[in-house]
Amino acid sequence: MAEYSDPTHTHTDHSVIPKETALQALNTIIQLHFEKTLEKKRAVDLQKKELWKLYQAFFIFLGLVLVAQVQSPRLQCRHCWIPIGLLSLSHLIFYISVAQTLRCINGFKYQRRCHKLTLGLATDRLRQIKLRIGGDDGVVGGEEFDIHYQEPPESYFGKFKRNWALHFGYLILIYGFMVSSCVVLLCF
Repeated sequence: MAEYSDPTHTHTDHSVIPKETALQALNTIIQLHFEKTLEKKRAVDLQKKELWKLYQAFFIFLGLVLVAQVQSPRLQCRHCWIPIGLLSLSHLIFYISVAQTLRCINGFKYQRRCHKLTLGLATDRLRQIKLRIGGDDGVVGGEEFDIHYQEPPESYFGKFKRNWALHFGYLILIYGFMVSSCVVLLCF
């Protein structure tokens, strides 16, 4: 595709855009980022539902393991390694599943935050342009409606680390409780 070159227009000049075109471009950017924000919100909600289903299935499994230990007349203290091994394996699998789900949730939350920041910037820029061009001749500089994708500050990632620590601290607590209850049920 051949490039159009205008000898009277150099690349160092700032392009001037009609008011309606600039407003339409900003409205399109706002609509896009608003839809992306909603899309990411739905994805986070779906992943959270999946996480709770994982937790429900895992606790049902742990309950079945405890019931099997209580009702089994053949399991004795020397067989304690069997339920502990089963609990260790199931906790490891559950840990990996939760880690993957939290990774997806955090990724969607990060993307949603980026879209919200970009949406806020575009909305603010639209408001500024509308106020300023009310009395002007109806043209806008091209760089004024150029909206770059915004990202949150590094401190935003601390929220994700706290969430991971909370989930995995809870999993370690549950694991300790299950192993100790296994030993108590079979050995005492």
